[in-house]
Amino acid sequence: MPDPDRPDLAAMVVPLGRALVAAELPVLERNGLSMWAYGVLLGLELEPVYTQAALAKAIGADKTRIIGVLDDLQRRGLIERAPDPADRRVNLVSLTEEGRAVRDRAQREIRDREEEMLAALPRADRQAFLRTLHTLWSNVTAERDSQPPRV
Repeated sequence: MPDPDRPDLAAMVVPLGRALVAAELPVLERNGLSMWAYGVLLGLELEPVYTQAALAKAIGADKTRIIGVLDDLQRRGLIERAPDPADRRVNLVSLTEEGRAVRDRAQREIRDREEEMLAALPRADRQAFLRTLHTLWSNVTAERDSQPPRV
């Protein structure tokens, strides 16, 4: 039976998410990244080369929304886009060495800030929290990925 005295999950998660975003923003700004740009760089970690449409789907973005972000990242030398040899109408996106370095530096700094927040939990609780959060995240992303694309 659910605990009637606990707040709803969204009531707990949303303020935590806002605090995490607030902690990330100075790191991203210092590294010259927007939240979407960071999402793109992280998305390219899973597969080194994506079509623009597949990358957008992988990071949960509308493919038209990330075009400007991709343009900026390419102009700055953080990603490369090249025509797909199998279909020249499609661009393949990959990280450059500089893009990997910026992504890795920003991620290290963000993880350091996360560790400061997680320090409020005993080690066993921290590990259980991260494991549980990862399971819930995996379920939500798997469900999202199984949905047909919105037209």
